[in-house]
Amino acid sequence: MQEHDKLATRAWVLHPDLKSDFHRRDAIPALEEAVALAAALPDLEVVGSTSVRLPKMHAGMLFGKGKIEELRLIFKEAEVALVLIDGPVSPVQQRNLEKVWGLKVLDRTGLILEIFSDRARTSEGVLQVEMAALSYQRTRLVRAWTHLERQRGGMGFMGGPGETQIESDRRAIDDHLVRLREKLAKVVKTRALHRASRAKVPYPIVALVGYTNAGKSTLFNRLTGADVFVKDMLFATLDPTMRKIELPSGDEIIMSDTVGFISDLPTELVAAFRATLEEVLDADLIVHVRDISHAETEEQSKNVKAILAALGVSETAPMIEVWNKIDKMPEDERAAVEAQCARTDDLFAISAVTGEGMDGLLASLAEHLKDPRRAETFTLSFAEGRKRAWLFDQGIVTDEVQDENGYTISVFWTIMQKERYSRL
Repeated sequence: MQEHDKLATRAWVLHPDLKSDFHRRDAIPALEEAVALAAALPDLEVVGSTSVRLPKMHAGMLFGKGKIEELRLIFKEAEVALVLIDGPVSPVQQRNLEKVWGLKVLDRTGLILEIFSDRARTSEGVLQVEMAALSYQRTRLVRAWTHLERQRGGMGFMGGPGETQIESDRRAIDDHLVRLREKLAKVVKTRALHRASRAKVPYPIVALVGYTNAGKSTLFNRLTGADVFVKDMLFATLDPTMRKIELPSGDEIIMSDTVGFISDLPTELVAAFRATLEEVLDADLIVHVRDISHAETEEQSKNVKAILAALGVSETAPMIEVWNKIDKMPEDERAAVEAQCARTDDLFAISAVTGEGMDGLLASLAEHLKDPRRAETFTLSFAEGRKRAWLFDQGIVTDEVQDENGYTISVFWTIMQKERYSRL
């Protein structure tokens, strides 16, 4: 292989700053995040980035003619092969821009799908990414689905053979989606069995959630002694990792590290990763990890809470908030953060890197997971044998009386066990 064949694809990042978008983010941090997203792909070299003010969206080309020509000259001068647009781009806009600029164009959804594909490791993660990518590709009908037959990481949106017949593509995608759904159904069934076996273990489950790159995996590694892939990049962790750990109090818990959230997460991926994020729905306690040193930490927090709500996590679900990366803050700001956390329940200032603040966090985990027991009596029909078996597996049945209607069962259980029982 020649040396030049090994060179990364030269890319330029554009952030359309649409004035009419009521929910638009501040252009500077939005562009910085888009560049960080692009940097998460190993085969890309970001050679430049621009925020483009848009008074209005141009239906066919996204940008105005003058701006498109100005950008074309910039891209030609910089020898750019790929333009990443930080936002939605319609199939027509993508096709038109590629024709005028003479290079590949990828929108935010396509870029995130590329990253997810590059990082997914478990069989379920790989299948879900491929399904999300196919669904996305089907709406485009710009390139052949065969791009998605990967020789290595990536979904193939950034290159590959030329276009083929649209109808043939659509049929091929639909057939492939049917096969993937069948495979995924088997994998999800296996995961359900794993969850059922975990339900028999009387260990509380603690799920770490947070915006991507908030430091969840670093915290997970410090707590568990695991060696989860950690890097200062977006989406460093994609597949959920679970470990049993013993707290200083002697209590044992299961800790789960989950995929990082991000603003404007593609709807295809929210749906595709719902099963992966069921670890959060199963959790007895959610630990929301925030990068408190980040300029947009408040916005990131709102995005995380919105996605949790979309996943079906109740506002009343037990949750504590961890303000991470205090080691990156100026001394005066750090002192203010630590003072606020000291006077606020369920709020902790820590550095997962240095270990500062960990003692208070661990003590709080133990306290939250101590659950008073209560006695209850209810009736189960003969058809509800699985629920009855679960209660006995938990060792919480204190009395049982059988009659012609079924079983009248008395239990002595915790709120957590009652919650898990309700999900059977």
